[in-house]
Amino acid sequence: MITLTLLTMALLVFASRYLLLDPRLPLRLGTASQRWLGYSAPAVMTALAAPIVFVADSSLNLTVANPYFGCALLVVVTARLTANTLLSVVIGMGTFFSWTQWLS
Repeated sequence: MITLTLLTMALLVFASRYLLLDPRLPLRLGTASQRWLGYSAPAVMTALAAPIVFVADSSLNLTVANPYFGCALLVVVTARLTANTLLSVVIGMGTFFSWTQWLS
């Protein structure tokens, strides 16, 4: 049953990507739809990252002892200033590993 579910989801994802990305197909999205879909990736990433960054032990944790929160702030500032995703990720990961080693 799990295999069937995974295969079905893979087929649906492939079909939706193929229909929207293959230039030979006549299906085109309007500019409003493209702009609207541009917000989906940041929204999904925010929904995934927010509980990890802000919640610890089932409560809000905005302290200096929370390396997730501190590194998330650093990554946001770095990404905003440099507009370089790779640099932001590397700096965030390096800071997180250093911070966790320092706290332990």
